Amino acid sequence: MAGQVPQRDPSLLHGPQAAGAGGPDPVRDPQSAAAPQRTKRAWILLLLTLFVPGGAQVVAGNRALGRAALRVTLTVWLLVAVALVLLVVNRDLLVQAFANTWVQLAAVVVLAALAIGWVVLWIDTFRLLRLRLVAPGMKPLLAFSTVLLLVATSGVLGYGSFAVNAGRNALNEIFAPGPAIEPVAGRYNFLLMGGDAGEGRIGLRPDSIHVASVNADTGSTILFSIPRNFQNAPFSEDSPLWGAYPEGFNCGDECIINALYVDVMENHQDLYPGAEDPGAEAMMDAAGGILGLDIQAYAMVDMGGFSQLIDSMGGVTVTSGGWTTYRGPRPDGEWGNAWWGPGTYDFSGEEALAFARSRHFSTDYSRIRRQQCIQSAMLAQFNPQTLVTRFQGILDAGEQIVETDLPGQQLGTFVSLAAKGQSQGMGRLTIGPPDFEGEDGRFTTYPDFDEIRTRVDAMLAEDGTPNAAGTSAAPLLFVDATASLMASASQEAGTSDDPADWPAPPTQPDGSEITHEYLQHLEDTGQTGLLEDAASTNHLCAAG
Repeated sequence: MAGQVPQRDPSLLHGPQAAGAGGPDPVRDPQSAAAPQRTKRAWILLLLTLFVPGGAQVVAGNRALGRAALRVTLTVWLLVAVALVLLVVNRDLLVQAFANTWVQLAAVVVLAALAIGWVVLWIDTFRLLRLRLVAPGMKPLLAFSTVLLLVATSGVLGYGSFAVNAGRNALNEIFAPGPAIEPVAGRYNFLLMGGDAGEGRIGLRPDSIHVASVNADTGSTILFSIPRNFQNAPFSEDSPLWGAYPEGFNCGDECIINALYVDVMENHQDLYPGAEDPGAEAMMDAAGGILGLDIQAYAMVDMGGFSQLIDSMGGVTVTSGGWTTYRGPRPDGEWGNAWWGPGTYDFSGEEALAFARSRHFSTDYSRIRRQQCIQSAMLAQFNPQTLVTRFQGILDAGEQIVETDLPGQQLGTFVSLAAKGQSQGMGRLTIGPPDFEGEDGRFTTYPDFDEIRTRVDAMLAEDGTPNAAGTSAAPLLFVDATASLMASASQEAGTSDDPADWPAPPTQPDGSEITHEYLQHLEDTGQTGLLEDAASTNHLCAAG
């Protein structure tokens, strides 16, 4: 009969053709579907909300809400695709973008909005599941899965918003708001100091003094270490301290370099008007005068809080090639000088600090090498996995122990260079024995500044960035020869980072292995010479 709708098999109404045929739509009206299809429909709606947020609403719910969510989803996918392309073709730009505080603020807002929006979609999707219509055994499983997926999506986005905001606030606290610094002769030179906090300030008498010279193109880093007892540090004519110390910081044993910070803070703050930390500025001038480098920024670390940072990273792993003393329980159970022997250790923050700072029966050079080793080990372990899993602890520790004048606007540049440099070996030079030898080994008391700057220039030239600020005028041939000799001397001295290249640790006079009981006996009987011999290889240290 004309106008009459043709009769169809009722079973077809359960298929996708039903809606187009004018019959019930089993997706929007699950009551018209069989029980297995209702359960299948519920799982499909969950998967749509997980992988295509808004998809469930388009096919089974509020289409306007679904289309709006799909537009957001597509936009997010597009941004992720752009980020992945930048990660491959221009990672520096991506890192610098995410290090920008305004980009971070936008990320905080966007992540929070996405988290809330996804919660709305999950709640609406749960309504669309129509649990009363699915198989009884599937009801608790679908409910649990919905909650689990909500936490895994909106929960992660919400935590991401919190973490980005916490990081943004911490970076604003740590880094200075000043203008960007430019590389000098292709390098950034940073003074790194560590000391015990006192009188409300960090490191009044720096116990650890290093200059990190970073290749501005490759991120390759050379660490120049200055012993704390270095004397006669010179200043350039444009330094504010030139007038106070025209012949350098040369008043004898009272004028070792780590006393300069205190001296300037007590007597010469007026020479650095407007400086947040005149003592740190003076230390930059002194380190630059010693090395012949233009030091552009500083970072100061409270060594007491340094252990907190290591603990927040889950400890640090190092391999030692010698015997190193620390304060702890002796073999007889008494408290005193205990020892770490050659081997690999998983140090806590307190143990790592004791290992790095140990000075009994040892030399400042050995101490510096162990400090460098701990720093290298931390760098090696500071990976994305550590940062994500221990984010809050690292953030809290960093805020409490770091003082710096590094400009925050260049954080992206420095992070990018650090990422590049992480895959490269770190060059190291100690401005003292055994890298430099003086009369009776007292090079730090009577330094040869021409020799220092020649060696510094050699390492910079080997890294492809000759030091334009240096005073040495050595021909390139001599520079190359010096670099080769340095490398050779380093291997002969056993300062390789490969334990396979290290000499065997010392033994007892009869050739037997050194034991903890033997070292306790030496100390109790005052045999200092043998204790120093036992500790003679504790400068050998490698990360991992």
